[in-house]
Amino acid sequence: MKPRRRLRSSILLGAVLFSPVMFNGCTGHASDQVYDPAYHDNHKWDSNEDERYRRWEAETRRDHRDLQKRNSDEQKEYWTWRHNPPDERH
Repeated sequence: MKPRRRLRSSILLGAVLFSPVMFNGCTGHASDQVYDPAYHDNHKWDSNEDERYRRWEAETRRDHRDLQKRNSDEQKEYWTWRHNPPDERH
């Protein structure tokens, strides 16, 4: 294999292997911070937040969908639920 072809192949392979790291989790957030427009704050979207979000979906009998793909009313409903805990949601 010629040096240029080997370099191109290595770069392509690196990009393919690295891309899943950039887009983690089901939420599809490229960043781990999600802005809450209803309360004007940021939330770290990690496994804990994902678990809370899935609990909200279950409690409100919704099919699973990324938060960012929900309409603004549903997003606001989630953040309201999230900020008004009857338990340890925070």
